Amino acid sequence: MPVRVTDWDLRKLRVLRTLHELGTVRETAEALSMTPSGVSQQLSSLSRQVGVALLEAHGRRVRLTDAAHVLLRHADVVLAQLERAEAELDGFVRGEAGRVRVGAFATAIPTLVVPALSTLRRTHPHLRTRVHQAEAAEVYELLAAGEVDIGLSLAAQIPGDQDGRYERGELLTDPLDVALPAGHRLADAPAPHLRDLSDEPWIYGAAGPWRDITVAACAQAGFVPEQGHVASDWRAILDMVAAGLGVALVPRLAAADDAPGVVLRTPRSDRPRRHVVWAVRAGSGRRPQIDAALRALTQVAADLHSTTIQYK
Repeated sequence: MPVRVTDWDLRKLRVLRTLHELGTVRETAEALSMTPSGVSQQLSSLSRQVGVALLEAHGRRVRLTDAAHVLLRHADVVLAQLERAEAELDGFVRGEAGRVRVGAFATAIPTLVVPALSTLRRTHPHLRTRVHQAEAAEVYELLAAGEVDIGLSLAAQIPGDQDGRYERGELLTDPLDVALPAGHRLADAPAPHLRDLSDEPWIYGAAGPWRDITVAACAQAGFVPEQGHVASDWRAILDMVAAGLGVALVPRLAAADDAPGVVLRTPRSDRPRRHVVWAVRAGSGRRPQIDAALRALTQVAADLHSTTIQYK
């Protein structure tokens, strides 16, 4: 029965290639840290596999047959391709190739994710990236389903390690400003207290991290906010504030400075904030691709904190 190419042993092909280069069995054995008999056995086995003689006597030495030269010509192509494959696979091992998928809430994408992935395109040009926008509460579902590798979510407090399915950490602390209608009685106050707004209707989401963050900030100020309207889209929230329908806490990352009819004030005495959290599946953070992306996100977050979003 004919022997398939896939039955050939690449180590035997390398022995043949070395013999061709060095000329003697002894030198081949020394170069490959083998015994001369081991070299002979490897080449005899390869000869049986391909079904033709690969060596012939030439005085006290041996030389390659014409068939061996044909085999080497094709082996060189195979070995070169394997070298290229190994080089490409090394890129995966070093985190320079492969893919990483990031799931993030809307305000994190332009301020954190896009700059981090732009950095990765320069430092890891063969690393493919994919962004999946999702609500902060959905990120963990995407991680559990294997649809993203890194998730950016929100929390009212720095996360602990209660959930063994994930590894999590704080990426940055995002200060919260209070959004008031332009004609509000506290619109000109340089640093209003949240408790001075305890009788106002508040605008925030029905569930999830952002509701928890608003309620926790107001609770820390000593009151329970009356939810006048339910919304989670920043454009809708700011439009309602501008119309005088209520007040809201707005994260610095939302970049709401250009909202007509809305005045943003920093409640410095209360210092409300939200925590932007990264999460990965437990154990996966050791993958070079994920580690590279997390390092890029961490650097962008550090730059943001030092130049833009910290409390002044």
